[in-house]
Amino acid sequence: METVEQAAPGAGPRAAAGPVRLTQYAHGGGCACKIPPGELEEMVSGLVGAPAAGAAAELLVGLDSGDDAAAVRLSNGTAVLATADFFAPVVDDPYDWGRIAAANAFSDVYAMGGQPVVTVNLLAWPRDVLPFDLAREVLRGGLDIAAEAGCHVGGGHSVDDPEPKYGMAVTGIADPGRLLRNDRGRAGVPLCLTKPLGLGVLNNRHKATGEVFPEAVATMVGLNRDASAAALRAGAVCATDVTGFGLLGHAYKLARASGVTAVIDASAVPYLDGAREAVGGGFVSGGTRRNLAWVAPHTDFGRADEETRLLLADAQTSGGLLVAGEVPGAPVIGELVPASDSALVIR
Repeated sequence: METVEQAAPGAGPRAAAGPVRLTQYAHGGGCACKIPPGELEEMVSGLVGAPAAGAAAELLVGLDSGDDAAAVRLSNGTAVLATADFFAPVVDDPYDWGRIAAANAFSDVYAMGGQPVVTVNLLAWPRDVLPFDLAREVLRGGLDIAAEAGCHVGGGHSVDDPEPKYGMAVTGIADPGRLLRNDRGRAGVPLCLTKPLGLGVLNNRHKATGEVFPEAVATMVGLNRDASAAALRAGAVCATDVTGFGLLGHAYKLARASGVTAVIDASAVPYLDGAREAVGGGFVSGGTRRNLAWVAPHTDFGRADEETRLLLADAQTSGGLLVAGEVPGAPVIGELVPASDSALVIR
């Protein structure tokens, strides 16, 4: 691992004896540092405007339901998807951070049933503190994931910032008649989850202790491309990805947008090795606790204990897809039922 010590402003970084731990340069990590969902919704309330006059495309999905990406339909019938996602370091290894951030950004396109076609980098870097060699490794990680996704990288934008941040703005395409949307759920359909939970608490433990969790890294760098394609083949029309608002937060948004209740079987939800131990050790982010507080008024928790509630609300980074429908190879973790007094029911 590269070493560095802080230099005077404008002097550039100097080599030093200690290893660089990127997570120590961030107040939070990954999708756990999102603005809390309740505060975000209040902030953007009323910002859904009238269709832009003279627009070259028809808006199919905008801010209304809080879906994963915006979608417009061009005159030739193609749907164009647009999204952006970036965050502070979630792991100390710069190359892995770049890969995780890129896979997370592409996930929004896959969650809509699309294919990413071009992306640009978004980089904030404390140039007087951290060497550009580390930034280059971050960008290399993003480039490698883009290559795996079959997506062009066309440049990007960078700023000098006290806290390192990285991500991508992604443009994709899709069949407008086969979009996966979060407002198309219907009662009687099972719910599948394509990646295990626990990324947030393991990342928080990594930040606090320096322990490395290879299974968590492998999960985060994994593209949701195959899961998206499998959902489309299975005839699914409703999906979302599970990221910073946790499984419960994203399931709540899906249920609310679709006018149904989501029933989650806590015993069927897969978890990463060590996730429960991390919760028991207190490695729970503030973002996870805010997620739980946000959904609590709308949730019947049944007999779920506090540890289970926190895991279900755990703020994921580059998590899996939550699909309304059966996806081969993905566990069924619940179902959608007619709307009741609670948008979420844990059993």
